[in-house]
Amino acid sequence: MSMSASPLPEHVAKFRAEFRRAEPGRRYVGWAHFAFTSVGSLCVVGFALSRLSGVRPVEWLTVPASFLLANVAEYLGHRGPMHHRARGLGLVYRRHTQQHHHFFTHEAMAYESSHDFRMVLFPPVLLLFFLGGIATPLGAIFFALGSPNVGWLFVATAMGYFLTYEWLHFCYHLPTEHPLGRLPFLAGLRRHHQVHHDLRRMGHFNFNLTFPLCDWLFRTVWRRKPEQPTGSFPEG
Repeated sequence: MSMSASPLPEHVAKFRAEFRRAEPGRRYVGWAHFAFTSVGSLCVVGFALSRLSGVRPVEWLTVPASFLLANVAEYLGHRGPMHHRARGLGLVYRRHTQQHHHFFTHEAMAYESSHDFRMVLFPPVLLLFFLGGIATPLGAIFFALGSPNVGWLFVATAMGYFLTYEWLHFCYHLPTEHPLGRLPFLAGLRRHHQVHHDLRRMGHFNFNLTFPLCDWLFRTVWRRKPEQPTGSFPEG
């Protein structure tokens, strides 16, 4: 049963119907996907924190430093291969630009059922890739070059950021009548992301999904000028 508050635009309804026919995913269970991402990430964060011992004040600086590094990585990854074809990363471009951005547009941001979670959350395998291919190797380097506490704090922060990304993105695609969507903080971030889902603007503006620090830094926050008509779009 649909969870959308209003009828879908015709082009979105057509794309979703064609996508579901082409990739039915009969064995997919959306809430199991959500639980795997959430519980898996929380377990890693909890384990990393449990390994801390006698953390010195200077070592706690790992947390904000890792957060900022993750924000930059999120921005560059989103602005780069997720929106521009790159050798060896064609699947990332296809899933994000060609599928996610046509399944959800600024006119139709909400999922219709838990079966649509697969178009909101990263595939489960990416949790394993992020943990084994990014967080663990970098954590090991910081462990060796800095201290064990620095390494574990990096892993905890990196996985916490990954989960924050997934949870916030999930909230942006909740039905509009959902109570979480009315929270001022989330509503503002959702509007920021909704602009990015305008097909005219997706490759140019609002690339941060979590906190738009790099969007502000690199001046890619979309702001309509007073004299600019609502439907117009700046070149470039």
